[in-house]
Amino acid sequence: MNKSYYSIGLMSGTSADGVDASLANSDGKDKFNLIHNEYFLYPHDIYDEFHKLKEKILNLEDIEKYSKNLKDLERKITLCNSTLVETIKFKMLQQKKGIKIDLVGFHGQTILHIPEKKFSLQLGDAKLLSQLTNTKVVYRFRENDLQNGGQGAPLAPIFHQLLINQKNIKPPLIILNLGGIANVTSINEKNKISSLDIGPGNCLIDNWVRLNSKRFCDEEGKLARSGKVNKIILDQSLENFYENQVSKKKSYDTNDFDLSFVRGLSLEDGAATLTEFTAEICSKKIDNHKVYVCGGGRKNSFLLERIEKKTNCKINSIDKLGIDGDFVESQAFAYLAVRSFLKLPISFPETTGCKIPSIGGVIVKNF
Repeated sequence: MNKSYYSIGLMSGTSADGVDASLANSDGKDKFNLIHNEYFLYPHDIYDEFHKLKEKILNLEDIEKYSKNLKDLERKITLCNSTLVETIKFKMLQQKKGIKIDLVGFHGQTILHIPEKKFSLQLGDAKLLSQLTNTKVVYRFRENDLQNGGQGAPLAPIFHQLLINQKNIKPPLIILNLGGIANVTSINEKNKISSLDIGPGNCLIDNWVRLNSKRFCDEEGKLARSGKVNKIILDQSLENFYENQVSKKKSYDTNDFDLSFVRGLSLEDGAATLTEFTAEICSKKIDNHKVYVCGGGRKNSFLLERIEKKTNCKINSIDKLGIDGDFVESQAFAYLAVRSFLKLPISFPETTGCKIPSIGGVIVKNF
């Protein structure tokens, strides 16, 4: 019988509104038992600081230019993650669970992702987190994959496959993850997985709403639903996208997309046009009638309606399977932390384009 480990996965997406955490028990193979999910909302100053900095950092030179700012922000983000880990530990103690955490899978906050230069930077000080939590920390999950010719993303597909197997859902099917970037995991009739980033998820809509109002996102797509799509701008922007080399990339950074083409539109019309732009790009990669969606974007009902209409596919929330769609990614990194600790591969030629199956993160013990 395989030994299992208690692992906490920490994940913060490109929206950078906070950190998702999941505690699970897993053997890194076919066993995964979820114990607890927890969310930590970033203080507004961290949210604001990150987004202002993210807009300035477009290339490797900017990383050096803003190194002090990044270091300061990294410490704040690490302290937030530490607080979250300790909160979970305390709750387990209160519930008399008798659980000792073996590992923390620390994804960190992505600030720049340039796979063609074998570079992906996630803010997060693993040594400090290990020291503060008195726990082994696994981080830098994307590095080996990048060095092996992969895109460094998506990393969750092997976990998606495990979830579907546990729920006894018969493939073929697609899991659509609508985070800041949209990606899909396809599972065929033989239970083989493949995956890729397919375009913007929430990033354009969120950025537009954040810059033009006091809101953080378009809740349920209400702004877009009340607006009018500017067809001329939409058609031109889609033409530009498909003619641009960006459309040929296999993984994306939020910096690959910008809002310039909707500048001057009203809040509602801009949201409507960006939602249609996002739905059009995403729909081109969805070719299966059994689709389950996870991530924050699944709450944008108008975006899902537009994708459904363009694909003629029924898109189901993954929550219908008894899986909390807000925590799929954090659960994935709890699982990937165990696989990394056991030196099992977390990415594959079919998922990231790496030349060989690649093991995952670096393990830090600083206590």
